[in-house]
Amino acid sequence: MVTIRKTSKWTFSLTLVVGVLAATLFGGFYGNRLFGSPVQSDVQKRLKEYTDLLAAVTSYAPDDIAADKFVYSSIDGMLRTLDPHTTFLEPKEYADMQDRQNGSFYGLGILVTNRNDQITVITPLEGTPAARLGIRAGDVISEIEGVPTDDLTLDDVVKRLKGPKGTTVHIKILRVGIKEPIPLTIIRAAIPTNSISNMLMLRPGIGYIRIKDFTATTVRELDDAIDKLKAQGMQKLVLDLRGNPGGLLDAAVGVADHFLDKGQMIVYTKGRTPDSAQDYTAPGKHQKLDVPLVVVVNRGSASASEIVAGAIQDHDRGLVVGETSWGKGLVQSVYTLQYGAGLALTTSKYYTPSGRNIQRDYSSFYDYYVADENEEGQANEIPLKDRKQFKTDTGRVVYGGGGITPDVMVKPAPLTRTTQLLEVRSAIFNYGVEYAAKHPDLTKDLAVSPQIVEDFERYAADKEIAPLDDIRQALDKPTDRRFIERALKAEIVAAKFGFDASYPFRLQGDTQIEKALDVFPDAQKLAMAAADARAHGTPGAAEAGSRAAQAIPRVQ
Repeated sequence: MVTIRKTSKWTFSLTLVVGVLAATLFGGFYGNRLFGSPVQSDVQKRLKEYTDLLAAVTSYAPDDIAADKFVYSSIDGMLRTLDPHTTFLEPKEYADMQDRQNGSFYGLGILVTNRNDQITVITPLEGTPAARLGIRAGDVISEIEGVPTDDLTLDDVVKRLKGPKGTTVHIKILRVGIKEPIPLTIIRAAIPTNSISNMLMLRPGIGYIRIKDFTATTVRELDDAIDKLKAQGMQKLVLDLRGNPGGLLDAAVGVADHFLDKGQMIVYTKGRTPDSAQDYTAPGKHQKLDVPLVVVVNRGSASASEIVAGAIQDHDRGLVVGETSWGKGLVQSVYTLQYGAGLALTTSKYYTPSGRNIQRDYSSFYDYYVADENEEGQANEIPLKDRKQFKTDTGRVVYGGGGITPDVMVKPAPLTRTTQLLEVRSAIFNYGVEYAAKHPDLTKDLAVSPQIVEDFERYAADKEIAPLDDIRQALDKPTDRRFIERALKAEIVAAKFGFDASYPFRLQGDTQIEKALDVFPDAQKLAMAAADARAHGTPGAAEAGSRAAQAIPRVQ
């Protein structure tokens, strides 16, 4: 018998967690639910077929493969008959997900990636053991506990660096300008996985907050960020949700609560079972931040981030700028299974306040995840004429299906293939690390001179990233040159002062952020019209909101 109890409001992407105790998923089929039912006999036959097949494969396959590999693969195949977001989580995957959602783990405090087949530090996190020992961006981790990292995957490296609190790990790093490897002994500590990755003042009076995911700490982090920006004179806010894949529903509700009136609908869910239908309204736990608001989204904005953007848009609280979001309108309940595994099972759909479900078509999983792009690398989007229309509080038209369509559509500035190669092959990053190592007295006021650009050209050509003529042709294009100059400054500053110090330079020239700054007057007019309509219920206020919306360009 399967015993299910609600344990907390944590979720894989959007919804409740429920713990499944005392049985695995398969074992649960023999519980009271099916005992004596007409489908019991058929289920038992199918399970007998499965166990016979598993026994044959494990006994007679030419290679000795653990039974769990076959079982896990068969579970994945079974779940693919449902939808793209129903997922079986092996024990390690489930534990990693719990770490992310809970907002901390034990380790060193470094962001690493695989660059040029080397495990490279992107940045140490402020206040962590790695930062206190002076680990820098660009350092290469060459050994962990005497084991060379050359043949280890990135996942293997991360697994070896993480461990119980207070334990030690011995590593060796390679650093530009130092011939011999540097041995380090680091004591693992609790590492916060911050949900708000960046917070700053873009201009006098204009604050900026980037939320990279929704975890148990997001709302608390947002409270702190708002307080700090208010102290710096914030009177307008850009909320950046680009690349945010989602997270906890409670966190999304808490974020939206900062911008909506108490009692306003944020999202509601519906499914086959009665308990899947739930309304989530603004609880009014947080003082409303009553400033002009612009939300920025892109193709990587999904799930909980779409809930926040959809609520802001439907209530005309602010404007949404950027690209059409991913389009995930399915709700998963996360079940804890025996032996440390988990199941994220789609149990309902969610709807924005105007009634929109924004789930994209997933009849082809391949197109859903991989091939849904045109020849220019831009996402293929459903034409607006083919999407169902809904109305916001002031009567503006918004669209269901296919993600959150921005009020102001802004594509990133296109770059040449050569410039993209310089970025993805780490030429700009590596040059920044080497430049910082050779110039210990540099400051954040560094100007990227023509000499630096010419030096970078030769550096990238010598590293065979691209031919010198191709690099120079790319730099002859104004858009590419501005991008490369900004990126060079950002990477040099990051190598010397840390990633946070470089972030303002990364935003300079960002076309979506620049457009967000331009539309604040329209966002303010729309929010005022919506508030007036709610306060007085007058048709004139709604018409004013619609007129304000008509003045907003949809495509840039």
